[in-house]
Amino acid sequence: MALQVTEMVVPVVLMLLIGVFCRRKEILDEKGLAGMKSLIGNVLLPVVLFNAFFTAGYSLSVVLLFVVVYLGFTVALLAGFALRRFVSPYPRFLPFLLTSAEGGMLGYALYGLLTGNQSGFAAVDLGQTVFAYTVFLAALKASDGKAVSLREMVKIMLTNRCFLGMALGILLGASGMGTRILNCPLSGILTRSIAMVAAPVGALVLLVVGYELNLNRKLLRPVAVTVLFRLVLMSGLLVLVSWVVFLLIPFSKDLLLALMILYALPAPFIIPLFADVGRDGEYISTVLSVETICTMVLFVGIAAYAVS
Repeated sequence: MALQVTEMVVPVVLMLLIGVFCRRKEILDEKGLAGMKSLIGNVLLPVVLFNAFFTAGYSLSVVLLFVVVYLGFTVALLAGFALRRFVSPYPRFLPFLLTSAEGGMLGYALYGLLTGNQSGFAAVDLGQTVFAYTVFLAALKASDGKAVSLREMVKIMLTNRCFLGMALGILLGASGMGTRILNCPLSGILTRSIAMVAAPVGALVLLVVGYELNLNRKLLRPVAVTVLFRLVLMSGLLVLVSWVVFLLIPFSKDLLLALMILYALPAPFIIPLFADVGRDGEYISTVLSVETICTMVLFVGIAAYAVS
């Protein structure tokens, strides 16, 4: 078992270290990194999300997962507002660092390493993704003193290629069109093309994450408190959501792995994209870096369970 866990963990650590190496040796500069992130976010990841939801199974259990994951992250957001006084002088963004998850940039890559396919993660990521583009985004914009109308929220979703890839995959998969397409004689062209596009995503995502790892010792206390709060909240959600889900549907190890990955992930990397972070930017960057390291540590335990 130790060898199997090592086979899963070492490639992850290796790509993170390559990212760190690329930053320190200036093999990639900020402009090159921005181009890589744009390629991932605008081309590769939308294809991965489309394929995950296009090939996912749709049933009442998916609806159940959507509801409990969505409600769970809403509770975590409210808890974040209640805990803000414990991270002075950085209370503004604490709620957003304690809820939602970086499913797109990290969750699918890690789940794919565990199971060999990424579609199984789609069932738990649906509630997270919709939460991120509704309650999470509205509250984040409100932290800038800006109210987000329903029209603006819809516009943001419809101009985001990752969301569009997911939405198209759901439309085709849930309607049954996906099955018809996969059963047609030319389906091999589609599946092989998607596999070719999706193949480098996991490695590139991990390289970017490694490049952006940033640890600032000056922020040790507020960062440590924030990360501890998230670990406690996500552990509680994992236990509660798993209990509710498997009380109502048959136990599935792959589904439990997907939930374990979901609640081990760092907060969304999109926070600086949708809010004026100002002087809190370094705090947010350091928290996300430490949360990502925690994710990698937790991944070792999840991989051990996966092969047990």
